Amino acid sequence: MTSPTPSDREKVVSKLPPWLRQELKIRTAQLRVDIQDAVHQGIAQWSALASAPSSVDTSGAESFSTWLPAGQWESFRADARDRGVSLIQGLAQAVSLWLEMNPAPTVQRPSVVRRIVVCNQKGGVGKTAITAGTGEALAEDPDSLHPVRVARQFAVPPAAGSGSSLDLEDLPGLGMRVLLVDFDPQGHLTKQLGQQPLPIGGDSLTCHMAGEAKGPLADLVVPIPDERFGDRLHLLPACTDAFLLDVRLSTVRAREASLERALTPLESDYDVVIIDCPPSLGLSMDAAIYYGRRRENEQPGASGALIVVQAEDSSADAYDLLTSQINDLRDDLSLDIDYLGLVVNLYDGRRGFIATSSLQAWMDIKDPRVVAVVPDLKEQREAVRVKQPLFVYAPKGDQAVAMRALAREIS
Repeated sequence: MTSPTPSDREKVVSKLPPWLRQELKIRTAQLRVDIQDAVHQGIAQWSALASAPSSVDTSGAESFSTWLPAGQWESFRADARDRGVSLIQGLAQAVSLWLEMNPAPTVQRPSVVRRIVVCNQKGGVGKTAITAGTGEALAEDPDSLHPVRVARQFAVPPAAGSGSSLDLEDLPGLGMRVLLVDFDPQGHLTKQLGQQPLPIGGDSLTCHMAGEAKGPLADLVVPIPDERFGDRLHLLPACTDAFLLDVRLSTVRAREASLERALTPLESDYDVVIIDCPPSLGLSMDAAIYYGRRRENEQPGASGALIVVQAEDSSADAYDLLTSQINDLRDDLSLDIDYLGLVVNLYDGRRGFIATSSLQAWMDIKDPRVVAVVPDLKEQREAVRVKQPLFVYAPKGDQAVAMRALAREIS
């Protein structure tokens, strides 16, 4: 973090080894502390010790500057001289001491697993890309820094290919344990992430929802391997038997709760479950919406429907159909179903009046409000082609930046 430098501070220049400087940058970002305040505290703590702590490896030290209270650096020089250590060594010890006394925060786990239902009756709006990107952003390494757009996340992004820069801040990953559920029989989410759909005739989510399970559902879950996710991002793959799910659900008792019954055994292993819904308004969609309802003792807005649209007219028609279905379920079953917001996906202002006026129409809807505008760029399509997660293929691209902002907006 950075802040205006107070007039009572002075700039000092020394050296730190790159690894220690990077660790300081990450830790201060995790704790939301200014680097200059951390160094000031570390030097004060170091000077208060009865003797200098253990030596720190300072090989390869590079220039490092910060702002300290007037007089502290001169006092520190005197303390280092008295203790027989160089300024570089003393500063490294002080920074290391601050890091030791200010450990990284633990990831806050929700008391009730969060359930995000990514939906729209219209196909082709990019629900799968938003599902994957949101999950990847939520699961990113909390001990590394990643570029995030820090302005209002739903501010209109620069036109694709315009070369305009974004206001970015490097922030730690959110470090959540995430389960992505490919609820669409077409299996786009499964294939995008480089996994194989489940074989027809074997066990599947459909079988569990229909009361015909052939084994634990956990046995079907696969990890999405990459060091930036650790072991925090998992996928429940699709199976083409879901094309018949509505027919099979028609004979199931309390069918609106069938998805919840199937996924409940998995929930204790995750902080967030994200459902990639099919473009449907059938019984399977009823089950997905029911799963995203607000549970007892759950905070409003923790779970619910995240609706993906595009800046064009047909998305508006599909949106009306979906919200009517959600409102009917609310009324018929007396449910609290929260909207997590609207995501305007694949936006490119260069498409002219249709795009810009449609975007404004979405912005004018205040409940639910627009929580992200994701630009239409080539990185997502290229990632799909090579069957890699977007955050692995283009972790610093504008689409990944927008997904991180979205994840923080709804988390």
